[in-house]
Amino acid sequence: MVTRQHYIDKILPFVETPLIKVITGVRRCGKSTLMKQLIAHLKTSGIPEEQIVYINRELYEFDFLKTYSDLHKYVSNKCRKKKIRYYIFIDEIQEISEWEKTIASFLAEEKYDIYISGSNAHMLSSELATLISGRYVGFRIHPLSFSEFTEIYKQHQPDQTNAWADYLKYGGFPGLHQLQWNEPVLQQYLESIYNTIVLKDIVLRNSIRDSNMLNRLLHFIIDNCGNITSARSISDYSKSQRINVSADSILNYIQYTMDAYFIHQIKRFDVQGKKHLETLEKYYICDTGFALATIGSRSSQLSGQLENIVLNELIARDYQVSIGKLKDKEIDFIAEKQGQKMYIQVCATLLGEGVEDREYAPLIKVADHFPKIVLSLDEYGWNTDKHGIRWMNIKDFLLKLHPDTGVV
Repeated sequence: MVTRQHYIDKILPFVETPLIKVITGVRRCGKSTLMKQLIAHLKTSGIPEEQIVYINRELYEFDFLKTYSDLHKYVSNKCRKKKIRYYIFIDEIQEISEWEKTIASFLAEEKYDIYISGSNAHMLSSELATLISGRYVGFRIHPLSFSEFTEIYKQHQPDQTNAWADYLKYGGFPGLHQLQWNEPVLQQYLESIYNTIVLKDIVLRNSIRDSNMLNRLLHFIIDNCGNITSARSISDYSKSQRINVSADSILNYIQYTMDAYFIHQIKRFDVQGKKHLETLEKYYICDTGFALATIGSRSSQLSGQLENIVLNELIARDYQVSIGKLKDKEIDFIAEKQGQKMYIQVCATLLGEGVEDREYAPLIKVADHFPKIVLSLDEYGWNTDKHGIRWMNIKDFLLKLHPDTGVV
């Protein structure tokens, strides 16, 4: 197990404050483990175990907690003593009907420090969620970054030379490292995560009737990571396959998938006009392992996968990310945080006629003085500072990008 200190450090300043700590993220990304690590921290800090209540709604022992009244009765019976602060952790709380009523009540009692988790972005956007509006702070959790992956990989794999290739293929879901490390086993595990997310967090939650169409959409997005995409282009592609689906239906499916934290929608930004563009976005998946689980591993996907990994790292480090448009040229990512920016180009290699010029050209045209970085898998031999643009190996960038400041 790897301690996810980056997330713990973000949550600790809010311990024992009158705010609900809401932990969200795609299913199986490590929310439960993070809660347990927070509980361990509390115990180390001197909090007695009897003052901590942990509920994982996915466990059978808590299956009886179906409604807000069930939850209220269970926790109240556990926390009878007065003038004592209790620490309540509820995992996958969206499985409890109208849970907001009980959480709002607990908050009003002022004796609970409350932590909840969920796998859907809309868990706090319902009418009931207005009961806790303005009284919570959110924390988005992601699958393992490459640095976290390598840390846990060292604990289980004697041969470290395959760490990058395995991360690229299998992704960063923590549960992978509890399994026998061979492709059929790992692929089957990834398929089970994919199927669970699609069924529980997308199909059932949104009452989708045509699950086959949803799967086709997800396969199309996964196969086109890093390519300009629109609802219209997906609809046109479907029609070419003799499947009739409207652009509006596609947009709804995409939104449901984004709500489940399965995909990221990245909008384009006009660098000269300084405004976001409303059409022709790009879509990426929350974890590259889903490519293996759906369409298989293909060498033609490498460029898109590399972009996907860099994007996931930037998002996990709390950057706001856009695709840069500069007249007829494109910058892979503009990453912004706290008034600072990075312009980033990502490619597999700079070798080949005209490749280096093509990757550097958009960055050369950017007029401001924020950092400009070209990332590739090349190991050596490149000028690390050309035209004021820094070249880095992708793996080095992922390992050296500071979790909080973003300084490389």
